Amino acid sequence: SRAKEKRNRLSLLLQKSEYNENDDSSNKAEKSPKSTRDSSCECLKWSESLQTLLFHKDGLHAFSNFLRMEFSYENIDFWLACEDYKKTKQSCKLPPKAKKIYEEFIQTDAPKEVNLD
Repeated sequence: SRAKEKRNRLSLLLQKSEYNENDDSSNKAEKSPKSTRDSSCECLKWSESLQTLLFHKDGLHAFSNFLRMEFSYENIDFWLACEDYKKTKQSCKLPPKAKKIYEEFIQTDAPKEVNLD
């Protein structure tokens, strides 16, 4: 099923993220069983919704690492730029942000061009 496939991909993503974090020589502190259990519960919630994953600091970090490994990090940058645009309260700031998003992600041969098809 599609849900099972998503869970399998998320599991792979989390394993890759944990592998990268364990490689970091500055990250020597052991996690307590409670924090590991809490992390596992949060991770399970990520499999239910991409939005849940992206709005959780650790989920966003894990997904960003995954996209970096898949050479598609520009997609999360684009999403973050769009989220920032949506949250902008001052209308005078919208046109320059829109222009930056267009130039960085959308126009032909943009530095971080994303596929919008």
